[in-house]
Amino acid sequence: MEDYADLGLWSDPVLICGGAYGNLEALDAFLRKAETMGIPPCRIIHTGDAVAYCADAAAAVSKLAGSGIHCLKGNVEAQLALDADDCGCGFEEGTRCDALSAAWYGHAKLTLSDGHRNWMRNLPQKLRFNLNGRSFMAVHGSVSDISRFLFASHSDETFNEELDLSCCDGVIGGHCGLPFTRLSGGRIWHNSGALGMPANDGTPRVWFSELAPHGDGIRITHHALDYPHDAAAAKMRKADLPEEYANALGTGLWPGLDILPAKEKSRSGSKLVARSYFWQGDGTLNMCCEGRE
Repeated sequence: MEDYADLGLWSDPVLICGGAYGNLEALDAFLRKAETMGIPPCRIIHTGDAVAYCADAAAAVSKLAGSGIHCLKGNVEAQLALDADDCGCGFEEGTRCDALSAAWYGHAKLTLSDGHRNWMRNLPQKLRFNLNGRSFMAVHGSVSDISRFLFASHSDETFNEELDLSCCDGVIGGHCGLPFTRLSGGRIWHNSGALGMPANDGTPRVWFSELAPHGDGIRITHHALDYPHDAAAAKMRKADLPEEYANALGTGLWPGLDILPAKEKSRSGSKLVARSYFWQGDGTLNMCCEGRE
């Protein structure tokens, strides 16, 4: 399989979603929302980790595989395709996240078929496309490392190094689970957040985003999504998956903050607001409005 797939020139709005995490209820809610927005699957990108914390690993993979959505290979897909012993998430050994991951990863290994693993094996690690004259690369973690965590508080130097590697005007990343849009040297790094787990903001909402041509630039909108999280949590408990993550679907708080930089840790439990930005033709980024709660 080629390292990347080129999706060509796009002239209509695009939806970005990340980390379905085996949360079928959230994935179904997102697909319904996309339909109401009039955006077909061929203009949707999933940034990887179709399975993780939640119970419906096989059903979520089957739905994504048959949907027509452009799916990236995340570190979890890469590891499962190899029948590896761990998720490859980049958690430090001995941390709470590392310990809890063993349970959900084992559940996924037991429930996925050879067909699911073959689908994962053949996914690209990078996607390229052009929207309104801007070139984009979509990756899972970073351009250099599928399991690298990049957060909004990281330095310009860090983002510039990755953006340089992309040879694009903007990079769309996943993996970290938090939504943000970050300008660096006139280029952007954008993360939609995840579908399968809340954004550690004290609410059960999950996140996706929209990129739409607007004048000589691109309008970037972060969307919060409500879904029947209680049903997803009940399935996790029935499957004997970690209670800490089942509880997190309702509280909106992560059970472990090992991966977070200090600035993101300090914002734990602070409710996020859906925002919209305008990335102008001159390379500036302006917040143009705040969405409704």
